[in-house]
Amino acid sequence: MSTTLLELVRMDEPSEPAGRKPPELARRRRGAGARAGRARRMSGPARRTTPAGGHLPVLAEELVSLLDPQPGQVAIDCTFGDGGHARMVAERLGPSGTLIAIDRDPVAEGRFAALAAETACSVRFIRAGYAEALAGLADEGVTADLAYFDLGMSSMQVDTRERGFSYAYDAPLDMRMDPTQELTARAIVAEWDERRLAGTLRELGEERHAGAIARAIVRARGEAPIETTQQLVDAISAGIPAPARFAGGHPAKRSFQALRIAVNDELGQLDEALPRAWGLLREQGVLAAISFHSLEDRRVKRFLAGQAQGCVCPPDLPVCVCGREPHAALLSRRAIAPSPEELAANPRAGSAHLRAARKLVVEEEEGA
Repeated sequence: MSTTLLELVRMDEPSEPAGRKPPELARRRRGAGARAGRARRMSGPARRTTPAGGHLPVLAEELVSLLDPQPGQVAIDCTFGDGGHARMVAERLGPSGTLIAIDRDPVAEGRFAALAAETACSVRFIRAGYAEALAGLADEGVTADLAYFDLGMSSMQVDTRERGFSYAYDAPLDMRMDPTQELTARAIVAEWDERRLAGTLRELGEERHAGAIARAIVRARGEAPIETTQQLVDAISAGIPAPARFAGGHPAKRSFQALRIAVNDELGQLDEALPRAWGLLREQGVLAAISFHSLEDRRVKRFLAGQAQGCVCPPDLPVCVCGREPHAALLSRRAIAPSPEELAANPRAGSAHLRAARKLVVEEEEGA
């Protein structure tokens, strides 16, 4: 893996300019006074914490309860974002613990710097997609007690208008989580043929009018380039029958989701990242994920259920002959959803689902 995908940043120094060799891994520890102050708070209950950006982390108390971070443990935040979940986890890890944060968004790196200045635990930031970053950690021989994902786009991304994630206001059509990558939503809308566009909207957005929307986009771009979110919204709306345009929320919601997932290869990253994160966990380690639509949730559910499955013999066999034992214990029977109180305070949490499992068998034992 190239160093452009796995960038290690020393938090007490500015990031290196492009083209220079990445600095060594970043670790920062507070003084004795800060350690003592954090240690006094570690044993308290999880508190709903608002990060520096002012956004509420979704299902934060529920996530921390399932992870149950302990002093001295190693935790991997695979989707750091605004840092809301990371702050709560870091409080529990204490001065002897380590938090490794991953995000491909350069804005997240700045938010991490603020957290690093306040937390007592050792910290490290990796600027990369989480699939690549987790592979790099495995190559280093890193092991962890906790790993968790907060999937989808973060509030800091959707609220930064010029990045073009939202259909709520006009902005350049972009949608890249990593602004250094080449593929943008504008390129997809301008270059992909009608069939490919329709398939993307149908598969990644679960859009029932995918074919009609794709035709409308191709027709609109033939008249003038589609370069802004509002131009795309107009094209999408033209492809949806009038009675259906506002029957299930904003008419562009599913199409924007599909384009964002395609631009950032979100499902491909998740398919690679789940087994890699699981492989980094020690025995009794916990893997958790918060998802925001069915495409993500189904993948998380399947993966954790597969790890928790025991005997796979045909049901007509009187006794087990496969000898398979569960490699995981699910920490909840069903996905955990936000409480009515959280939904009232944070409507964006409406589609969130949390799943988690505890690892029972490490890979060496599985091979044996």
